[in-house]
Amino acid sequence: MPTAERPQPYRAIVSLEQTKRRISLLAVQDPPVFQVRPPVGPSPWFLTADHAGRWLPRTLGSLGLSDQALASHIAWDIGVSGLAEQLAERLDAFLITQTYSRLVIDCNRPPGTPESIVTWSERTPIPGNEHLSRAAAQAREREIFHPYHHRIGREIDVRQQAGQLTLLVALHSFTPRFMGVDRPWHAGVLYHRDARLSRLLLGLLRADEGGWMVGDNEPYSISDDTDYTVLVHGERRAIPHVELEIRQDLIATAAGQAAWAARLARLLGQAAAALSPR
Repeated sequence: MPTAERPQPYRAIVSLEQTKRRISLLAVQDPPVFQVRPPVGPSPWFLTADHAGRWLPRTLGSLGLSDQALASHIAWDIGVSGLAEQLAERLDAFLITQTYSRLVIDCNRPPGTPESIVTWSERTPIPGNEHLSRAAAQAREREIFHPYHHRIGREIDVRQQAGQLTLLVALHSFTPRFMGVDRPWHAGVLYHRDARLSRLLLGLLRADEGGWMVGDNEPYSISDDTDYTVLVHGERRAIPHVELEIRQDLIATAAGQAAWAARLARLLGQAAAALSPR
């Protein structure tokens, strides 16, 4: 992965009173909000990984959580970072990965909604998120959420102005067991109103020789109230897109990540070839 690109500062119109109350979240020693892998050639593929990292800003300490909790699926999408890097290499794709734990702020949830900054995740309370002031929540939005999505939007703007085809793939992973219930799916294909790319990939995954159990909007589904990335950057721009969920035990190792990167590169290529312009 190339050296991380520092984001442009997010600019918002605020009053003098709001400026006086502004809380700073990130310190100089904290890493950049995202990392970018630019493509070498004119690839149509645009990959995002909203939950790739599990870093916590120094100002937040551990959020009151143990090291074990912060290494678990509640803090990040296990295996996605390695999968995304290998898939981007195979597709020569633009890739942006988010650095900070979704427990700080979830970059795939609309700001201000209950799942944006959670006080509980599965059965784990998040003490550092309890009784959070509006100013503290706004700092997380301003310094993490908005710069990440501003960078995605800016890149897509450039591509659209150049007339370059963009195919958006949002990469995620899910825990094999949630709230005491085993999940049978190996992968899930998620979509909302625009299913052009998703339906093609769903059929290809189900027909693949691996005999995979692939969820159709399972184990999650997309809605305007609970999701952000593919809706804002894909659906609203009429860009073909898909949100992919891979079960974490399948991509927890480098070998698993390599196998799924090869599989997805092949099937995404087939889906792109079959995709006809609207």
